[in-house]
This record gives sequence, C-alpha cells and structure tokens, in this order.
Amino acid sequence: MLESLTLDNGRLSEAQNEAYWRDGYLFPIPVMSPSEAQALRQELEALETEWLDKDLPLPLNSYKRVNSHCVMPMAHKVAADPRILDVVEGIIGPDIMIWSVEYFIKEPNTQQVVSMHQDLTYWGFGAVDHLVTAWIALSPATPASGCMNFVRGSHKNPILPHEDTHDPNNLLSRGQEIKVDVAPEDREAIEIHPGQMSLHHGLTIHGSDANTTDDRRIACVVRYCSPEIAQQVADRDYAILARGADRQGNFINFAPPERPFSPESLAMYEEIRKAQAQALMQGSKADKGRLYG
Repeated sequence: MLESLTLDNGRLSEAQNEAYWRDGYLFPIPVMSPSEAQALRQELEALETEWLDKDLPLPLNSYKRVNSHCVMPMAHKVAADPRILDVVEGIIGPDIMIWSVEYFIKEPNTQQVVSMHQDLTYWGFGAVDHLVTAWIALSPATPASGCMNFVRGSHKNPILPHEDTHDPNNLLSRGQEIKVDVAPEDREAIEIHPGQMSLHHGLTIHGSDANTTDDRRIACVVRYCSPEIAQQVADRDYAILARGADRQGNFINFAPPERPFSPESLAMYEEIRKAQAQALMQGSKADKGRLYG
C-alpha cells in the first residue's frame, strides 16, 4: 500500500500539479479518513437494501451507475465535499461543475472488467483539458480487486479510434476499447484504499481487471469540469455548479436532490439520460437501453 501524497494545506503542490500534467493521473491523494469512507459505504449499502425492491422506473443499478447525483443526495454530498474540491481546483481552476457521479462496483469473485479506453471518446466534449475524474475509494482497490490501470503520458494523444465490443462482462456502456495494443508493462496499477482518491485526465488510457477477492470493490467516481467546456454532439447537457461561478451558460444547471428518488429528481434524471444518450451512443448499433443498465 502506497502512502498518501502530502498535500499543501489540503491542495495540490506545484510538483503534484506538474506530475498530473506530465503523467495524466495522480494518486494516492488523501481526502478523508478511512472511517469516513467506511461510513459512506455503509450509507450506500443501506440505500441498496432499502430501494432494491422498490418500484423505480429503472433498475436501482442504473441510478447507482450513471448520474447518481441526480437522485441520490449522498452522491452529491461526496461530489461537493470541499476537501475534494480543493484538490480538483488545482487542476481545472476555481469554477467547478459536477458533470456526473457514478458508483463503480465490482462484486466479489466476478468477471466484470473495464476495457482499455479514453473517457472523452463518447462524451461529446472533444479532446478537452478542463475535465477531470476523481475516483474515491470506499473499499480497497488493489490489483486483486480490479483496481484501475493507467498508461503514463497517454493523455498527450488525441482521441484514438475505439471499437465497440458490447461484451456483457464489460462495465462500459458500449464495451468500448481502443484499437491499440497496450503492453502489460505499460500499465500502472492504481492501488488506493478507503479515504484515498486518484485523479485522471479524460484522455488517459485506462481500464481494470476482474475482482478476484471476497469483498466488493466500491468507488464513488465524480467527473468535474470547468464551465468553459461545451457539449458538441448532443443538443444540450447538464451540470451542478459546485464552486465559483458559471459565466458561460454551456450547461443547464439543476438543483441536487433533497431526498432519494423523489418524483422531481427522477424526472430530471430521465431528462438528462435522454439528452446525454445522444452523445454517448452516437454511432452505436446497440440498444440504447443498455446505456444505463
């Protein structure tokens, strides 16, 4: 287990910022205590128990896996944590919007993987710098449990050609995979533990292997962006302002949910789901319903 980086009064140092832009990622960054991360896991698992058999419009897993911050107050709470925002500010600046929050969960002893890909391929923003992913561990993410593997410096590439595999064991919406062979020695295992997080650029090539342990691998994954980026494929896009100001108006701002799965938040979720599907599923021949399954 790597020791956490030492932040400068809760913020990235100049050297850490340089390392992020050199490598396309940075880890392990301390953002909360292990006990806080454990409490967030317990809160999530309590919600799973309470809502699994409720009559929701979509399966509960859909809401956990995509845009959780629209319908789950706990997801927005994590994304708006000032300690995380202080770190993210060092990458994209003082004006910070929450574009998405996702719970990435690999169940124990399962074959689910994430193929090697670049995030920005299907989001409709183009090859932008002012978007960063914060991957916050709520349980240990190790090579055995299927932690992420990053390719150092790969964010300096453009968006590379990808192909859709639609593999049922692939956690990505299209099973998308870059049409480039990545040698094992070029992958760095991003091992982080509860209370730590990693940051990565939207062009960084990454993926993850199966969880071979007896515990769930759970992460809360937040995509932050600057108001200056804009949707280029879909007709519109949505975000929540977390810090600073939105002077651009490129996103429809909406309020975070006040309680889990309220009728108002479910309606907003569906509105956003349909809008973002225009970009994410452009050119795909698969059933768009799988996007959020």
